[in-house]
Amino acid sequence: MKKYIIFFCVGLFLVGCKSKKTVVRSGELRTKNVVSHKKKPKTKTYKDLPKDEGKFVSFKINSIQEYIDTFSEVAQIEMMAYGIPASITLAQGLLESGYGKGELAMKTNNHFGIKCHKGWDGDYDFHDDDEKGECFRKYNHPRYSYRDHSVFLTTRSRYAFLFNYHRNDYKAWARGLRKAGYATDVKYPQKLIYLIEKHNLDQYDSPSKAASGVKKQPVMIVASNQKTHIVQKGDTLYSISRKYFVSVEELMRINKMKDSNLAIGQKITVK
Repeated sequence: MKKYIIFFCVGLFLVGCKSKKTVVRSGELRTKNVVSHKKKPKTKTYKDLPKDEGKFVSFKINSIQEYIDTFSEVAQIEMMAYGIPASITLAQGLLESGYGKGELAMKTNNHFGIKCHKGWDGDYDFHDDDEKGECFRKYNHPRYSYRDHSVFLTTRSRYAFLFNYHRNDYKAWARGLRKAGYATDVKYPQKLIYLIEKHNLDQYDSPSKAASGVKKQPVMIVASNQKTHIVQKGDTLYSISRKYFVSVEELMRINKMKDSNLAIGQKITVK
C-alpha cells in the first residue's frame, strides 16, 4: 500500500513539473511571436521640416475666370517686385494647377508644380508625377506659392536670360521657360500662349491697364507700397518676414540689425 502511495505522489510531482514547463514554453512562444510581428517604423525620404506659419487654407475655385479674378492682383504684385510678366505667372498657375482644382494644388496649395529640390526647408507632400511619390513643396496659402515661384525663377542661373526679354513679350517668355527646362512638355510654350490670348491675360502686364471693376477674391496679401511695420506683441522677425514676403536676412540687412531682438512699437522697414 505504501508503494502505491509513493508511486502516486511521484507521478503527481512529475505531472506538475511538466505542466509548469509547458506553461513557460507557451509564454516564451507568445512573447517571441509578438516581437516578430512588431511593425517597423516607416523610413522617411525627407527629414521633418518646419511648416509655414499659420494654418493650411483650402481654396475652392470653380472656374478659370474665378481663378484669374482671385490671383491676378497677386501676379501683378510679383511682377512689380521681381519682373516676371503677370500674364506668364497667371498662365503657368492656371496650367500647372488645373486652375486650382488639380490634386496637387488642392492638397498643397502648390500652383506651379515646384518640387522640393535640394535645400528646400519648408513643408512638403508626396505626389505622383514623372515618377511615383515625388516630393513637392507645400504651402499654407497659394500666395506663398506665387512668391516662391518668383524666387525660384530669379535665383537659378538657367532662367537668367529670361529677364533680358521685355515684360510685354510673353511669347518670348513662354518659349524661354521651355528652353530653360521648366517643363518637359514640348508644347508647353503653345499652351501658355493659348491661355494668355484666350483669357486676355496680357492686360495684367501693364498694371494701369488692368481690368477695372472686377471683384477680387480676398487673398490676404499686403500692398506692395507699404514701407514699414510697427512691431506688435508676439511679433518676431520670422512672422514679419512671412507677412511681407521678405527673408529674415533681408529684414536684418535693410534695418541694420545685429540680432533678431524686437521691441513693441519699433518701426521695421519691410520694403
